[in-house]
Amino acid sequence: MEITRRNLGIALPALALGTFAGVRTVRAQAYPSQDVHSICGFAAGSGADVIVRFYAEKMRPLMGRNIVVENKPGALGSLAAETVARAKPDGHTIQVAGASSVASYMHLFKNPPVDFGKTLQVAATISQATMMLAVRPEAPWKDVAELTAAMKQKGEKATYGYATPIAKAIGAMFKQQVGLTAVDVGYRTGADFLNDLASGNLDYVIADNIQAMAQLRAGRMRLLAVGASQRMQAAPDIPTLTEFGYPVDIRTWWGAMVPAGTPKPIIDQLNVWVSQVTASDDAKKFLNSFASDPWVSTPEQSQAYFLQQIKDWGEYVKLAKIEQMG
Repeated sequence: MEITRRNLGIALPALALGTFAGVRTVRAQAYPSQDVHSICGFAAGSGADVIVRFYAEKMRPLMGRNIVVENKPGALGSLAAETVARAKPDGHTIQVAGASSVASYMHLFKNPPVDFGKTLQVAATISQATMMLAVRPEAPWKDVAELTAAMKQKGEKATYGYATPIAKAIGAMFKQQVGLTAVDVGYRTGADFLNDLASGNLDYVIADNIQAMAQLRAGRMRLLAVGASQRMQAAPDIPTLTEFGYPVDIRTWWGAMVPAGTPKPIIDQLNVWVSQVTASDDAKKFLNSFASDPWVSTPEQSQAYFLQQIKDWGEYVKLAKIEQMG
C-alpha cells in the first residue's frame, strides 16, 4: 500500500496556531494526573531505546509530568506491545515504537498474544523509513539495472542477505518483480552479514536504514536503492526501486500507541504533543541521523494505516515464505 506525504503531511503553521487537522488542542482535563510510563520493547542502550528516551525527554515539559521509560525486551518487541495493549486505557501507559513491527506480529506469530489491531490505537505517527539494497563498494554494479542484469545471468548462484522480516519481504518482492532466482540467506543481525558481503560470498544485501547509512559513511557499502516508492528526505541521493521499474513500497514507521478505549480527548492531546516534538528542528535532526523522515498525521489516519499494514503483512509473510513463530 502506498501512502504519500501529500495525503498525510500536516502543515507546520497549523501546529504553531495550536490546531492539528481540525482537532482542538485544549488539554484533556486532569491529564496526565500521574507519571506516564513509556514502554520500550528493546534493551536499554539499543537504537529503539534511544528514540524512546528522546521522545520521553522532549515530551516531559509538554505533559508537565515525569515520563518513566520501562524496557521490556523479548519476542521481537511484542512483549512491550502486549503490556500496553493490556494496560488501563487512561493515557498513562504509552508505547513509542516501530508500529510497522507491531503490525507484523499478527502474522509472524502462530498465536499472537492479543489482537493488536483491536487492542492498540496509534495516537500519532513519528517517522518513516525503509530498507536499502546495498552491495560492497568494490562490486562492479553501479546501479540497480546493472545488478539485476548480473543476477539474472548468475541465476541460482546469486545470493543476498537479510536480517529482519521486513528485509526478507522486500528482498522477496524485489526478486518477484525482477524475476530473479537468487538464494536468500538469513542472518541473526545485520552486523552478521557484513563479512560475507565484503568477501563477495553475498552479491547484495537488504540492510536497515540505520546500518546502511552508517556503512555508507564508513565506505563499506554502496547503496543502490531504497525499498519505498518515494526517495527519503534523509537520503535524497539514493533512488527508489520504483525508479528502475520495480514498484516496491514497504516502509518501516514509528508511532506512539496507547490501549484501545483510551478517551479521544486524551488521544488527541497526545497527538498534539507528539506532533509538536516531531515538527521541531531538534527532532528532524535527530530522526535524520537515523536515516528516518519525520512524519506527522492525525490519530484517524495513523490507525487506518496501522490496520492496513496488518493486512499487508499477511501478504508479505506469504510472499517471502516467512515461517511463523510459535
